[in-house]
Amino acid sequence: MARAALTPRRTGRLHAAGRRTNLALLAVLSAALLTGTLAFATGGAWARPVVVAHGIAGVAVAVLAPWKAVVVRRGLRRARAGRAASLALAALVVAALAAGVAHAAGVRFLVAGVTAMQLHVGAALLAVPLAAWHVVARPARPGRTDWSRRNALRAGGLAGAAAVGWLATEGAFAASGASGAGRRATGSHETGSGDPAAMPVTQWLFDTVPDIDVPSWRLRVGDRILDAAALAAYGDRVRATLDCTGGWYATQDWTGARLDRLLGDPGDARSIAVRSVTGYTRLFPLRDRTRLLVATAVAGAPLSPGHGSPARLVAPGRRGFWWVKWVESISFDARPWWLQPPFPPR
Repeated sequence: MARAALTPRRTGRLHAAGRRTNLALLAVLSAALLTGTLAFATGGAWARPVVVAHGIAGVAVAVLAPWKAVVVRRGLRRARAGRAASLALAALVVAALAAGVAHAAGVRFLVAGVTAMQLHVGAALLAVPLAAWHVVARPARPGRTDWSRRNALRAGGLAGAAAVGWLATEGAFAASGASGAGRRATGSHETGSGDPAAMPVTQWLFDTVPDIDVPSWRLRVGDRILDAAALAAYGDRVRATLDCTGGWYATQDWTGARLDRLLGDPGDARSIAVRSVTGYTRLFPLRDRTRLLVATAVAGAPLSPGHGSPARLVAPGRRGFWWVKWVESISFDARPWWLQPPFPPR
């Protein structure tokens, strides 16, 4: 049977529906990117609501998928430039979504050495420039009719459906006994608590484990120079959770020296700079010096090279990239701690 020709009115309705779908998808993808970035940065009280919002945004992408599939099928009937880029963007979004669900469920796999969390983050980052191109090349500008009460109700319905979908997914994890039901507020899974040898060895971006001669290593703290034995002699202990942005966490007993016992009067300083032998550096608020610990041992044993030997920073309540490893110097700094990239550039 021949397909009936589309009337101008029906064509207009289809175009408007496609525009609304694209705008809604752009909004939820933007929300997913924003909340995902914030989830990487926070390890405190805000972690739970941010991660929940990220999960709901992800479910919203899945809810919109059937409507977007209709738009895609219509678009594929027309020959136009950029089709390959559009399909690549779709594939990356699907990969990021699937890998995110796999990580949340506790599915642990390695594909060419890449974990589910790494695939989730990598696919999302690769999708960003393609999404920016898509917005420019395939603009979907909101029209006056898009700000109607009906569309506001549709947006509310989408948010509600996504929230219900997220709750159903969490309920399924709990009912099935999946390890995802026990993940931390940040979304990380427990790995190696009380057993440092079972903790993964990870570095930020391009850092590698340096070859350090422990007997000759020295830590410069202001005007003082200390060796590993002098640090260990302080005997300060803290139980803290290392929560890595790689998607795992481990609670350990760390031993070393608190920064408030190592540092003197800050004077006019506005922050504390902690620097690694690799050049990796983070600035901390002055108020944190009573909580920060320079650890030389974990679970009663000296740190391994991969976990920061001879000394690493322990920063309770902060994500793993704040826990500077292979520390070589600690000093007061004139810069405010917030005047640094939220994530280290190297």
